[in-house]
Amino acid sequence: MKDYIKRHIPMTSLVLGTIGLLYGALYPTTAHAMHIMEGMLPPVWCIFWFAVSAPFFIYGLYRMRKIVDSTQQNAKIMLALCGAFVFVLSSLKMPSVTGSCSHPTGVGLGTVMFGPGVMSVLGVIVLLFQALLLAHGGLTTLGANCFSMTIVGPFVGFGVWKLCRAFKVNRSVSLFLCAMLADWSTYVTTSFQLAIVFPDPSSGVVGAAIKFLGIYAITQIPLAIAEGFLTVIVYNLVISNNLWKETALQ
Repeated sequence: MKDYIKRHIPMTSLVLGTIGLLYGALYPTTAHAMHIMEGMLPPVWCIFWFAVSAPFFIYGLYRMRKIVDSTQQNAKIMLALCGAFVFVLSSLKMPSVTGSCSHPTGVGLGTVMFGPGVMSVLGVIVLLFQALLLAHGGLTTLGANCFSMTIVGPFVGFGVWKLCRAFKVNRSVSLFLCAMLADWSTYVTTSFQLAIVFPDPSSGVVGAAIKFLGIYAITQIPLAIAEGFLTVIVYNLVISNNLWKETALQ
């Protein structure tokens, strides 16, 4: 069983990634998505989010270099698996309300396996592919999307994971909470990013944030729960077949 999974996980990742790419190309959606679309942010805010995200990206490169150079068994394969997981899940755009859409993020798996730092690099790669090939997100909004999905999400998820494990919470429950709250924190961050730029005329930034949160919540809450269960299934398969150690390279 172990040899079978070793042989087939890279191929499965490639197949899933291809399916996600074809799905997005064949069924594009023009919408105010959880990824902030091209042109929605003024230049000053685009520059601001790039500047805020840059230190995390540099740290992520350092972490990725350590992973690639490590002697940990299956490190590169698991890194590719985590990247494919983020790409496929975050490409599944689900129609929401008022012309918006929601999607899972997939960052919980890589966060638990490698720590939150490396997710900023994997996230930039994924977001670039989606912006260029799937019309999902944008290049000028790359910094903002990276900050919400691959910085805030993973760091929140990692904090939840470590806290749960410190209190001896069951591994599957800890992972479920990590993935679910990483997803929710992403959509909360995106809502505030949009609210700052588009404040409500009467209730200001807070009122606008509440409206954006309400728009996403209808689909994002159940999606995050489903993502949590899927992340648990994938992670437990990897661990139970001795393809990865729980504390390796975090």
